[in-house]
Amino acid sequence: MRWTPGGRSDNLEDRRSGGGMGRGLGIGGTVIVLALSLITGRNLFSDLGVEPGVSSGTSAMTAEDSAREEPEVQFVSFVLDDVQNTWAKTLANTDVQFQPARLVLFRNSTDSGCGPAQSAMGPFYCPIDQRVYIDLAFYDELKTRFGANGDFAQAYVLAHELGHHIQHLTGTDARVRQAEESHPDQANQYSVRLELQADCYAGVWAASTEKRNLLDPGDVQEAMNAAASVGDDRIQQQERGQVNVDAFTHGSSAQRMEWFKRGFDGADMKACNTFGS
Repeated sequence: MRWTPGGRSDNLEDRRSGGGMGRGLGIGGTVIVLALSLITGRNLFSDLGVEPGVSSGTSAMTAEDSAREEPEVQFVSFVLDDVQNTWAKTLANTDVQFQPARLVLFRNSTDSGCGPAQSAMGPFYCPIDQRVYIDLAFYDELKTRFGANGDFAQAYVLAHELGHHIQHLTGTDARVRQAEESHPDQANQYSVRLELQADCYAGVWAASTEKRNLLDPGDVQEAMNAAASVGDDRIQQQERGQVNVDAFTHGSSAQRMEWFKRGFDGADMKACNTFGS
């Protein structure tokens, strides 16, 4: 991907040295406010003007580690801003008011508005505090464990998680939670459709980078490989030696590639109606 190094996004929150957000709310208070937020469907952290409590990471960030990861930090920072600037323009002519998400970089573990964040969980989006959480070590795992190489594979991961932020702003995630509560036997199916839509939204952003001549040859294939590498069937086969379709929560490798490609080819979020498919 053609990108410009040298800066950090204002929406990047670096907790790799074990620092916390503070602002007067401890872990106990975080649990209470989180529970009330989930019950009411409102972000009470914002209403109260406080932030979730954050615990220190389990290891200090050395100067060598920081220097080694800095190019990757600047890359995810560039992608973060580019994805969000793209969505801000996309939603400008709609009734959805765009608000940027924040990206939290951490090492080993930290706290999120949705509870403890650990490296083993992989990247995720928390709708309560509107933050994406990533331990940069995941990108090494993406290469070594999943065989997905290239910087655009990394960009796809972040664009997918920011796709969940768009779902939050448009109210899609709230509607899905209501549907899951009404039909708990179909909860996994709703989850799959939500994840595939986020893949499609990542494809919509990728299409915008092509129009702006930011793609290098092979970038789209890198994203497709990454999407395939984290398909439920492939992960289940690796971990259990068998595939259980009923346990899918994100979609198969083929589905994830298909919906990323639909977003890329359609270059419009209207191409991403996974719930009507």
